[in-house]
Amino acid sequence: MEKQQENSNEIEIDLLEIVHVLLGRFWIILGAGLIAAIICFAVSAYVLAPVYESTTKIYILNKTDNTAVTYTDVQMGTQLTKDYAELINSRYVIEKVIDQLSLEGMEYKDLMKQVSVHTPVDTRIVSITVEHTDPELAMRMANCIREVAGEHIQNVMDIEAVNVVETANMPMEKSGPSVMKWTLIGSAAGAFLACAIILVIFFLDDTIKASEDVEKYLGLSTLAMIPVITEENAVKKRKSKRN
Repeated sequence: MEKQQENSNEIEIDLLEIVHVLLGRFWIILGAGLIAAIICFAVSAYVLAPVYESTTKIYILNKTDNTAVTYTDVQMGTQLTKDYAELINSRYVIEKVIDQLSLEGMEYKDLMKQVSVHTPVDTRIVSITVEHTDPELAMRMANCIREVAGEHIQNVMDIEAVNVVETANMPMEKSGPSVMKWTLIGSAAGAFLACAIILVIFFLDDTIKASEDVEKYLGLSTLAMIPVITEENAVKKRKSKRN
């Protein structure tokens, strides 16, 4: 039992003492966060290449007859939007786009990372978004994917038509990287790293600094304190005696 109590005492952490240690080094933590924020701001604003997004939208409805759109058609179209998304991301569509646009050096996996397909809930509209560092190429890729995917969906799903809701836009403003986001993340990471280093140094430092530490860690009470005489203090005392 005594050993268990000793072990439990050894792993006790005084939260107030930790807070006091961190507050005592607040300027270090603040400085580390500020430096990291400046570095991340510079990297995101001047080093990383800007990314642009271009989006096109299609409307898909599977008709049961040639005269009217029924409620069953609406339900069926909503349920199949996920299937359409899979067809848009298929290897056939992506590789055909690479071939038509002559995207030399780009492979299926590379283009797949730049394409995202969204199907809003309870709609038959499918959004195709392409990210690229070249805004014009992003627009061309999105439009080409829409055209190739439309034909592929018609052939595979045997539907009447894929209507264009929106053609791809020419992006004028970059979508990323977000300078504000990078700056905030860098600031938080820098401050956290500084706190971690300070706490590691604090926990590894097992020296006795005050009489309270003797009683706290060794369980002994101090009867008296002997001042440490440094060489500088000794020289001052000698001079004072001579005067």
